[in-house]
Amino acid sequence: MNGAQSLVHTLIKSDVEVCFTNPGTSEMHFVAALDSVVGMRCALCLFEGGATGAADGYYRMARKPASTLLHLGPGLANGLSNLHNAKKAHSGIVNIVGEHAIDHIALNAPLTSDIEGIARPVSHWVRSSKSSKVVAQDGADAVAAANHPAGQIATLILPGDTAWGEAGNPAEKVNAVAKSPIDFQKVLQSQQALSKTNRGLILVGGDALEPHHLLSLSGVTAKMGCSLMSDWANSRMDRGAGRISIERIPFAVDKALELLKKFDTIVLIGASPPVAFFAYPGKPGVLSQPGTNFIALASIGDDIDQAIDLLADTVKSNGPCLDWIVKPVLPIIPTGDITPSLVGAVLGALMPENAIVVDESVSTGREFFSLTSGSPQHTWLYNCGGSIGYGLPVATGAAIACPDRKVIALEGDGSAMYTVQSLWTMARENLDILILIFSNRSYNILKGELKNVGVIDPGPIATKMLSLREPDLDWLSLSKGMGVDACLVKSGEQLVKAMKIGLAFKGPYLIEIEL
Repeated sequence: MNGAQSLVHTLIKSDVEVCFTNPGTSEMHFVAALDSVVGMRCALCLFEGGATGAADGYYRMARKPASTLLHLGPGLANGLSNLHNAKKAHSGIVNIVGEHAIDHIALNAPLTSDIEGIARPVSHWVRSSKSSKVVAQDGADAVAAANHPAGQIATLILPGDTAWGEAGNPAEKVNAVAKSPIDFQKVLQSQQALSKTNRGLILVGGDALEPHHLLSLSGVTAKMGCSLMSDWANSRMDRGAGRISIERIPFAVDKALELLKKFDTIVLIGASPPVAFFAYPGKPGVLSQPGTNFIALASIGDDIDQAIDLLADTVKSNGPCLDWIVKPVLPIIPTGDITPSLVGAVLGALMPENAIVVDESVSTGREFFSLTSGSPQHTWLYNCGGSIGYGLPVATGAAIACPDRKVIALEGDGSAMYTVQSLWTMARENLDILILIFSNRSYNILKGELKNVGVIDPGPIATKMLSLREPDLDWLSLSKGMGVDACLVKSGEQLVKAMKIGLAFKGPYLIEIEL
């Protein structure tokens, strides 16, 4: 058994059963091991950002890490953008990055680079294997790091000779670090602070957004007379009729400031103090009011189950507040010209039970949340890192994690072009994904951002930098060229018909929506 084979065996024993790959010469022994070791599902991605983003989506839905296989420093660098997004979403990923054989590194061949240096900004754990004898244990340690309660990115660098050299037996699974217990004094502090104000807020994220936790917290807020919210961007929200719906802090700074000025006490459970996405002239970066009392009851890696149970017991909650449970209400489907609200209404009315919605709709989708609140129960995945090109890869990983669930990818046309190669992987793997491309022929969100930074009347050069015309993107050709059937819609009636076709289709299907 060589080092690569021992590593693949170890990954499988450690419950890492999926690998999103874009390999090169240095990874060929790992590639060969995939035929000799049974149990690893591999999906080829034509761009490394597709592989890292797919691993992010897989973790969010499977709740366990996948691996990636990347080629040397440049291959890892191509995947950094979606590793950034995954890190912000607290997704666990095991990156396997090939490296030159140890003796060859000193020769400074063209592809030689500082792989550890490239990996560290987007990794919580980085290690270079030193020999084929330790590769298996290195792999087990990488999986344990990725399975950290906060969700971590582990990057294992595999020199060629450690992959082809003789190895020992596969390593046993290494247990991840346990969740940190809750300090009961923080529970008491939270209860006392909320009882002394009528301007309290419980701000939740991470595991605190689980449906049963929101039910429990609805009882806490009813008892304490406080509010319950989440940040704008969350890695996963299970929502829809029969579940608790909570308000999100708006993306727009002015709206967020207006909302948060009502609160003088904020208890954090799996969340951080709210800040603006960007700095704007004359506007604060901190969205809460000066002097707000923040109490960090539980961070993302703490035992959030324990925190919420203790808080409910301490405030003597009467149980879930049934008034908070969303009733099944479907929006009325309008007709006529396509607008963002029409798209949201169609999505809300036609969404199937148990769908997974991957949201990179950017400016188009700001109304979608409210219009889908009473739809059948579904899961919503959002971009926590803000780096563009997240949607199509995350939809790929989510579909592989949950093959029995329909995935709906909401994509701006500019954003989709960053990782358009994901369409090919969807076709090859026959993934059940409906892709909605919002075709406004521009980086529409940046038009608003120009105004936000004080540019009221942009000139022709600035305007052209935000336009996707000359030439127009031909999404039907792009999609069909990668094996995904597609159609173009220009009216509400056409969108309804196309949505019904796409939702019934078993496999990837793309709808270009002309706005």
